[in-house]
Amino acid sequence: MAKKGSIYELNGRVELKRAIPLGIQHVLAMFLGNISPLIIVCGLLNIDSNLRSMLIQNAMFIAGLITLVQLYPIGPVGAKLPIVMGTSSGFIGTAQAIGLQYGYGAIIGAGLVGGIMEAILGFFIKPLKKLFPPIVTSLVIISIGLSLLPVGIKYFGGGAGAKDFGSLNHLLVGTTVIIVILVLKQFKGFLNDSSILIGIIVGYILAICLGMVDFTQVKESAWFSLPHPMVVPFEFNIQAIIAMGIMFIATTVETIGDISGITNGGLDREPTNRELSGGVMADGIGSIVASIFGVLPNTSFSQNVGLVTVTKIVNRFVIMTGAIFLILCGFCPKLSAIFSVMPQSVLGGAAVIMFSMILVSGLQSLSRETLDGRNGLIVALAIGIGVGIGNVPEVLAQCPEWVSNIFAQNGIIMTFVVATVLNLILPRNNEEAKKEQMGA
Repeated sequence: MAKKGSIYELNGRVELKRAIPLGIQHVLAMFLGNISPLIIVCGLLNIDSNLRSMLIQNAMFIAGLITLVQLYPIGPVGAKLPIVMGTSSGFIGTAQAIGLQYGYGAIIGAGLVGGIMEAILGFFIKPLKKLFPPIVTSLVIISIGLSLLPVGIKYFGGGAGAKDFGSLNHLLVGTTVIIVILVLKQFKGFLNDSSILIGIIVGYILAICLGMVDFTQVKESAWFSLPHPMVVPFEFNIQAIIAMGIMFIATTVETIGDISGITNGGLDREPTNRELSGGVMADGIGSIVASIFGVLPNTSFSQNVGLVTVTKIVNRFVIMTGAIFLILCGFCPKLSAIFSVMPQSVLGGAAVIMFSMILVSGLQSLSRETLDGRNGLIVALAIGIGVGIGNVPEVLAQCPEWVSNIFAQNGIIMTFVVATVLNLILPRNNEEAKKEQMGA
């Protein structure tokens, strides 16, 4: 059993000198992923560079703030689990479509309404629990892992759209990070626990030595600046709200999968109704606050689910130090810029390991289920159709735009839909029915 205050135990105080580097390790796992959606959407909509910088700064602040709420709940809001929050990349396609047609104000207006909807949905997790039995959540976790693997490989190669994508320098940096992590994992104590962080630091130093880092943005950034709310006026468009609302239902499913991934991978158990409800409500509240600060919807970060699964570090105090670091980045643009200019291949080496471990966590959860007969069919069709469409999204090109926007983004939502429908309609034998009643 873990000692009280151990980094492998949910509650308890860990020494700051040990907690801070492990908390920053969590931040590094999601840093680029947190600001990338804003960079992409702002670029597509030709947002002014000053406003863009302000929004990126706000994204850091909001991510840290809502992470604290997940760790240390306010009333019913928050899961009381090591969940790291950030700007969701799942909304990029929908935000792009809304922004090009109605403007950036319509994006955050729809995000505000969608956040309210998700927060309300969090109150009804218990009656909806039959939609999320272990057979379904396991498949969602597996789908999250599979959908993130291409993202990790793109990071490994230098980042999608990079002019030197797949260059030997990027591959060398990513491979070095992997080797450092593998070597440090053979030790015990601090080196093992901090293997991801040390691997990223070594990779960053190597990238600097190879001339891959341009520090111009760091030099031009200010040392201190307050985050600014209401930097973009709200606009409310019914079509934008409907499109965003559908995506909020989808991200609720992904959040439930993330929470299940954390409890399965880090705590070796299924999540409680309270944890699921609080986590989803924090997602919604986080997106409301994000909209007020002009940022895209906030949600749990699957990257950090992988980190929890790899390191088994679930201590809330440790993750809290990372959340505070994110908040400080929101007040110090220069500090944010140091990480913003980091080549994506540095994270790529760590990401390949972390994302693969999400898949492993899902497989471990699925292995607790009997997979012959009915459950075997659910697994086969959910993975076959969900992941298959995620890899061949053009199969939905002739469908209505809202269908392709939701189901062609990745295989997570389709996997959930297929698994849920089959779980509800396929008949159970007596033993399976008894097991489900006991679980309820």
